Amino acid sequence: MPERPVALDEYPVHQVPLSMRHIATSDRNAYDRCIFHVFDHTGSALLVLGLGVYPNTGVIDAFATLRLGDELLAVRASDALTEDRMRMEVGPLRITVDEPLKRFTLHCAADPADPDGLSYDLSWQGAFEPLWEPHHTMRRGNRLTLEGRRFVQAGTVTGVIRAKGEEIGVIAEEWTGTRDRSWGVRPIPGEDGGRAGEEHVPEGFHWLWCPVRFDDRFLMVVVQEEPDGYRTLSDAVEVREGHPDTQLGWPQPDITYRSGTRRPERAVIHLADRHRGNIELTAEILTSSPLAVGAGYPPADDWSHGTWRGRDWTDRRSYDLTDPSAHPMAVFGVTEHAARFTFDGATGYGIFEHGTFGRHDPSGFTGYDSVAP
Repeated sequence: MPERPVALDEYPVHQVPLSMRHIATSDRNAYDRCIFHVFDHTGSALLVLGLGVYPNTGVIDAFATLRLGDELLAVRASDALTEDRMRMEVGPLRITVDEPLKRFTLHCAADPADPDGLSYDLSWQGAFEPLWEPHHTMRRGNRLTLEGRRFVQAGTVTGVIRAKGEEIGVIAEEWTGTRDRSWGVRPIPGEDGGRAGEEHVPEGFHWLWCPVRFDDRFLMVVVQEEPDGYRTLSDAVEVREGHPDTQLGWPQPDITYRSGTRRPERAVIHLADRHRGNIELTAEILTSSPLAVGAGYPPADDWSHGTWRGRDWTDRRSYDLTDPSAHPMAVFGVTEHAARFTFDGATGYGIFEHGTFGRHDPSGFTGYDSVAP
């Protein structure tokens, strides 16, 4: 059957001499994804949701998780990717771009069989312009395993979340929203790593990603380090309306972990102002949601992004977070922590996304079984 154009081919958006039904790489791990965080300022609720497409595996999927107390409610859906790439909807989950880079509608339909399950209708609005992050690459041996382009934004959210028979009103003054958009190549489970995977086993991984909204500014800090502390990704930027973006030096995090774990309780991130004066961004953890539980991020053991589950697959479930032994792999993944931040005398709210496992010399961790004293 001859190939035909798709609707998006009518617009002047092409990057390569291909139809928009195709992407420039044949790598099976190609992806295009977004994630949103919605949380209140007391730490009583943390909603994490996202949607991704995987053009070379033919999959579109989405998820939403809501932490309430010690319970995590999850909705996941997956389907065959169609040619309509402007339709960001799968199963009961939908993201609508009302105004690009500014306003979005976030929707999760209720399950008729479980009216007390998770659903929501939210309006997300950017409070500051989106900010590009540094180009992100990772290799295993000589193999490029991750190459991503990402921008991040903070904003306000209004609407309602329904769960466990309750309606939770989301009010702009009492809730914060953050989000990122990324695309490129990122590992999808199921690939044989070959010799590179067998002979280049990671000794450790240390990651910190903090989008923070204040009333008059937005701060973004990202740090990734090798086991010996070598910095492979580093950025700290302040965004203020009417001012040029300001780089805040070389971020140096001091993280305090709960004894016997690698769970952060608070942190001080040492930054520098434009005059090279020392300035601190402090974080106090309010509540947490491990991305490997319910949300499909590695090393999830019940569902992972980009994996084919057949057409019209939807799954709803709840997780008890009081027993860490029930989710033993979660500690080897990244966790989203809603946090209260202080900076330059002001209080703000944002996400303290953190993952540290294996060896990390600056933190005193010697291996995968090493924890804080």
